[in-house]
Amino acid sequence: MSLLGSVRRGPDLKPPRIVVYGSHGIGKSSLAAHAPDPILIDIEGGSDEIGVARFPVASSFFDVIEQISALLKDEHGFKTLIVDSADWLEKLVWKETAARLKVKSIEDVPFGKGYLEAENEWRRALRGFDMLREKKGMSIIILAHTAIRRYDDPSSDPYDRNQIALHKAASALVQEWADAVLYYGWKVTTKVSDAGFGRRIVRGKGNGARLIHTEERPAALAKNRYSMPDVIEMPDSPEEAWAHLASHIPFFSKQVSSNEMQPVEA
Repeated sequence: MSLLGSVRRGPDLKPPRIVVYGSHGIGKSSLAAHAPDPILIDIEGGSDEIGVARFPVASSFFDVIEQISALLKDEHGFKTLIVDSADWLEKLVWKETAARLKVKSIEDVPFGKGYLEAENEWRRALRGFDMLREKKGMSIIILAHTAIRRYDDPSSDPYDRNQIALHKAASALVQEWADAVLYYGWKVTTKVSDAGFGRRIVRGKGNGARLIHTEERPAALAKNRYSMPDVIEMPDSPEEAWAHLASHIPFFSKQVSSNEMQPVEA
């Protein structure tokens, strides 16, 4: 058969690899829990109230790899793996890296090279997630917290923005791996008041509405490969919120017919 016979048209709807990060209490875990047939790798130990299927709390990097391996080897009906959370996983990664390098802490490695060495463990975990995606057809949702950090924009003055609460090397690796990095935050408006004598006071106000940011902006790091709206206003109900988010992800929304992925005739 001609090589042209293997050419395919249209998008290939693979299970998505999603990072959702935001502040404490915003509802990241509740949102992810409504993804299709989820199972949780629980590192924080805070999943009891969610009611999602979950492994015992992972207290080491080996536990995480063992849980990924179980999903690869055994038959099951889970369609989504949730990891809660990336920043807690990073602590396990650092311990594993330090043990491999035979030091007490990765900070004991000169010139900050311990954090670069930790990328080996990160890549091992990400490979495991990719194998679940390829071999078991599972979507991957990694949850993370936010950190407000300085961003040195070469086109403007430096400014603070919301970023994933990971070391910069790990954050870059995870961002590159993910199909979507979504910042989940509160909708905030500002009100300017006259304080007299030429002074102004700016106060933030919120009504409890939540927003998902899907593209990079000065306020937050974000990206997606799905042509999503840059901002998505989310319903209050976690179940409705997931359905609303999923409607913007082709793998879940099934917006593209499988008929569009037929081989090209040579």
